Amino acid sequence: MSEIGYKIEELVEIVNQLRGPDGCPWDREQTSHSLIPYFVEEVYEVIESIDERNWDSLKEELGDLLLHIIFQASIAEKDEKFKFVDTIINVNNKLIDRHPHVFGKSKADAAFHAKQNWEAVKHKEKGRESRLDGVPKSLPSLIQGQRLQQKASYVGFDWDKIDKVWEKVNEEMLELKEAESIGEKKHIEEEIGDLLFAIVNLSRHFDVSAENALRQANRKFIRRFKKVEQTIKSRGKELDEATLEEMDSIWNQIKHDE
Repeated sequence: MSEIGYKIEELVEIVNQLRGPDGCPWDREQTSHSLIPYFVEEVYEVIESIDERNWDSLKEELGDLLLHIIFQASIAEKDEKFKFVDTIINVNNKLIDRHPHVFGKSKADAAFHAKQNWEAVKHKEKGRESRLDGVPKSLPSLIQGQRLQQKASYVGFDWDKIDKVWEKVNEEMLELKEAESIGEKKHIEEEIGDLLFAIVNLSRHFDVSAENALRQANRKFIRRFKKVEQTIKSRGKELDEATLEEMDSIWNQIKHDE
């Protein structure tokens, strides 16, 4: 067995001991459902480490995420649902079956065609009615929107030129302005949704993750706004004493300096 195999086996044994009769009371009390918030938190800590390019942190957070996978499998095995080895066997088979262009005779000349093959095999394998099935309802809306668009694209439901995507964005912007003039909040909400969906589609055509783009924009806003706060305080004032013009001027200078 390779070193990684031994270490995975060791981790499984540690988790089983923690959940055993002489283990940790907290670990023994956990259920698949109770661990969800911690699992989600670990996923976002992995994302944050990647965004910050903090490889030491990523190394640690991937380990924490792996722990949660082993933990969930341990609970399932104790409840006689399935064994961890079944999970490994399943994903190994899935990777082979869904990559016929690597392990079979199909061909994929580009990443799009590879993903197209994956989606086609998965759709048939799962016996789904719609090609949009399988996108989790609990996904963040930007990710969900982009995944729905991707799935539709893999069967040819997509614009072939980005100019048409821009036209749709501009069309939705005009419809939002029209909704604003009418003043019906429900209509405005609907048009904002349509505009966001069109922006996500534009992101997809640029091969950019809308979720990643917005997350980075949020981080940039936080960084710049904190600098505005620091500048105002360095002038001996509280933030709520500053005028919009003063804050805007500082913001523009920070933007220019960056």
